[in-house]
Amino acid sequence: MYSEYIFMPMQWRAAACVALLLAARPGAAAESASLAPANWDQGLRLAEAHDRNPDPKIVEIDLTARIADVEVGNNHSVRAWTYDGSLPGPLIRAHVGDRVIVHFTNDLPQPTTVHWHGVRVPIEMDGVPDVSQPEVKTGETFTYDFTVRDAGLYWYHPHVMSAAQVGFGLYGALLVEDPDDGVGIADQLTLVLSDIGFDSHGVLDSPDTGGSAGTVFGREGLYVLANGKILPTIRARSGAPQRWRIVNAARSRFFYLDLDGQTFTVIGSDGGLQERAETKDTLLVTPGERMDVIVSPTGPAGGTLTLQAALYNRGYGSVENRVPENVLTIAFSDDPPLPKQPLPDVHREIVPPSLAGATHVDMVLTLPPLAATGKSEFQVNGAPFWKARPFLAKVGETQIWTVKNDTKWAHPIHLHGFFFLPLDEHLQPIRPMAWKDTLDVPMEGTIRFVVVFDERPGMWMFHCHILDHADGGLMGHVHLQPGAPE
Repeated sequence: MYSEYIFMPMQWRAAACVALLLAARPGAAAESASLAPANWDQGLRLAEAHDRNPDPKIVEIDLTARIADVEVGNNHSVRAWTYDGSLPGPLIRAHVGDRVIVHFTNDLPQPTTVHWHGVRVPIEMDGVPDVSQPEVKTGETFTYDFTVRDAGLYWYHPHVMSAAQVGFGLYGALLVEDPDDGVGIADQLTLVLSDIGFDSHGVLDSPDTGGSAGTVFGREGLYVLANGKILPTIRARSGAPQRWRIVNAARSRFFYLDLDGQTFTVIGSDGGLQERAETKDTLLVTPGERMDVIVSPTGPAGGTLTLQAALYNRGYGSVENRVPENVLTIAFSDDPPLPKQPLPDVHREIVPPSLAGATHVDMVLTLPPLAATGKSEFQVNGAPFWKARPFLAKVGETQIWTVKNDTKWAHPIHLHGFFFLPLDEHLQPIRPMAWKDTLDVPMEGTIRFVVVFDERPGMWMFHCHILDHADGGLMGHVHLQPGAPE
């Protein structure tokens, strides 16, 4: 059984019984051995957080936000905002059921917090200032303490001036592993995709570049980064499978990944493994979203292969007069290519929540003409977040959200604290089923999903994860109240 199941509350367990099945086949044990050249990932290996607690079920770290000079490659250095001086921040590793304790210190010139994106934390640990905690001022500390109940790739970033601080470099990955997930790929890479803007002196771009137009589009940095590096290189043996866990930590940029036409086998998303694997020629990862994929890159011995971010139309300005961006290079070893091998047959049983008696919640995202202030205001149901009333829910309630996008820009919507299941226009689960916390609403399109608010009352945020859009009004709250729904 998928081990996070035992940590689910009763209501969630009843709504979404989770089990992981792996079809056993000959040779599975041998596949757990590395097939990659020595130090294959040295070119973009992440720094890892130091666990100072000897208890194997407790991960306890110190984490400091501070400004540091960071080498990003191609003879470029930037004075970035960092966690522990690295870009991205250190990779935090944990296992399902572990207690994670983070002693956070703010040495930045501004207040900040840490939000644990996708993690089902207590409301007091969610990192939203003036809602779940006070902002952490310069020189102050805050201790985050929670249990990680779900396997998957998550990430952490601030929720004070989010667009600016994430754009300056404040983000890092949290990998929660299940040793019994059965995927069986030894060569694994956590890949944090982002971008950053700075001048020839390494000075960061102003966070309000472009004024109101920059907010409407969503600001993108000139330099695309993979694990904090400009066009880094990994090594591979042609035909050898690798497992990539990918997070898009950019403030606005969509990553539409293309491996020169070679395929991605998608096995999971935001909330861990999905119902079954699916093969894609290109892979869209929107801001805040994660993907768990297996790739088996092929090429001539001694040759190279480039992972590109192809053009993707997320709204006016995203494809016009632009070219694809190179993300990373795969350099093939001189070893003879491996013959094509069957990949692990990974499945996860997901039982969708019952829709009987579910509350329907309708949202319309708009961008009216310029406000009297001369600034653009994104709105949810006719109000920017600073004028909006919270949506209401009660513990135990199932809701079906229909989110209609009446703007000419896409909006990846992120819900704090809870997973949801995407639905089609007939309210049937979209297959293969996958638990999500971030889902793109295409420009002038509509999405639907079902969410069970099964525990943890409090004020939970939702917002567009194009962070300039969020700061521009595209945010809101769900006030989850104790007690069964009426």
